[in-house]
Amino acid sequence: MSAHVEATPAKPLLTVATLPILFALSGAHLLNDLVQSLLPAIYPLLKEELSLNFSQIGLITFSFQVTASLLQPLVGLYTDRKPQPYSLAVGMLCSLAGLLLLSYAMNFGLVLLAAGVIGTGSSIFHPEASRVARLASGGRHGFAQSLFQVGGNTGQAIGPLLAALIVMPRGQSSLAWFSIATLIGFVVLWQVGSWYKPRIVLRKKGAAAVVAAVMSRQKIIWSIVILLMLVFSKNFYFASLTSYYTFYLIHKFGVSVETSQLLLFLFLAAIASGTFLGGPIGDRIGRRPVMWVSILGALPFTLAMPHVGLPATVVLSMAAGFVMASAFPTIVVYAQELMPGRVGMVAGLFFGLAFGFSGVAAALLGALADYTSIEYVYLVCSFLPAIGILLLFLPRIPAAMAR
Repeated sequence: MSAHVEATPAKPLLTVATLPILFALSGAHLLNDLVQSLLPAIYPLLKEELSLNFSQIGLITFSFQVTASLLQPLVGLYTDRKPQPYSLAVGMLCSLAGLLLLSYAMNFGLVLLAAGVIGTGSSIFHPEASRVARLASGGRHGFAQSLFQVGGNTGQAIGPLLAALIVMPRGQSSLAWFSIATLIGFVVLWQVGSWYKPRIVLRKKGAAAVVAAVMSRQKIIWSIVILLMLVFSKNFYFASLTSYYTFYLIHKFGVSVETSQLLLFLFLAAIASGTFLGGPIGDRIGRRPVMWVSILGALPFTLAMPHVGLPATVVLSMAAGFVMASAFPTIVVYAQELMPGRVGMVAGLFFGLAFGFSGVAAALLGALADYTSIEYVYLVCSFLPAIGILLLFLPRIPAAMAR
């Protein structure tokens, strides 16, 4: 364990959550992820205008997700040692550059580049933002993580809706209007950085020593591996919906592009709702029960979805999204409690691998859809929540570590 660990206040820890900072982070997360969600939301438009196939659609997602995935743990590891209060605002500027490039990208190569730049902005933003959320939590770590993440999920839900209302009727160049959102996010995050800067101090080794005294290194590593498998299960399934749900609805039920995007919005709104509840419930009843319900509890919904009509598909997808989304804030906080000296690295690892799993899944599922059918993709993915059975092997965190 490194001696250089998470940023904490120079004065005693707050007894209540610093709500203005948490809401500012959540709002900036909303704007950041709104911009990112525009990319998959306009896939039908890009597919038609640039004559792309499903494999190329998957590679666009791969470019965004893997860029974010590879950089986030490295950013988190660096900022654990040298916190960067204004890196949050810099990340938003990267998202702005990628958005403007995407709005004028007239070929597949430029779309890939734009996706990669947007992914870079995401990788800079998430680890440090998660650290500041924990710093402002007043000990309510699950609540702070949920509030932070629900902003992102809300942005992801709003993105397809705005794409249907603004981008689809006006064309790809209208994406540039959303640069206003990134500029607002930049101003908000600069203010958050100013609040964060005077409160930075490197904590000593005490927290890591407590962990080492009550749980072996091997058990910690095994626990992290299990948590990553749970993230794999959740994000692989979510990738099938966020990247291909519109195509599935259009192909199987014959709905319009606009209708498919509105139904995607309902699914993403359900994810946002589930995310908000997971962390606070975990604070009250413990992390493991929330993970049990979140992962395995979604299995009946995912298994049934490929075999029902349109109304039931919409309801089941929302139910699965709501239940599964509640797991991620709890998973992140559980992992941070396992490795209290590496808050930024843990956040970067889990956010990054969540993106990475989604990117790899998008590419593989796109190829599978081209080779078989989009319906077959959803049949295969319906079994993914069964990976939650690995929770049987996840140890309970001793009270001395969960603080």
